[in-house]
Amino acid sequence: FAGSFQDAGVIQCAYNLNFPLHAVPASSAPCPAWSAFSVSSPAVVLEAAEDRPEALVARLYEAHGSTVVAWLQTSLPVKEAMLCDLLERPAARGRLPLEQRGVRLSFTPFRVLSVLLVLRQ
Repeated sequence: FAGSFQDAGVIQCAYNLNFPLHAVPASSAPCPAWSAFSVSSPAVVLEAAEDRPEALVARLYEAHGSTVVAWLQTSLPVKEAMLCDLLERPAARGRLPLEQRGVRLSFTPFRVLSVLLVLRQ
């Protein structure tokens, strides 16, 4: 690749290679595009979203070795968001405001964040 690995999109290409999209036969009815999550920065990778009763835990990491602010957006009905530790226990003072752009997350180089998203029923 030319330039830096960040500019070349190496991390995204590696995920595409190792976790290919699988096509599943479906009806011929048109279906609108839908995504449960998006992240505003290519430096931040959403590695997993784990299902819990009435909540999800999204685990993200900064992959470019940079300091960055990223927005985590979801189409799911989130009631509240908070940082949690790797054992998925809510952090003291970890509440994150829900904004129009989503949840604002600040990353330092290679930092891992876990976000507990409590869903409306």
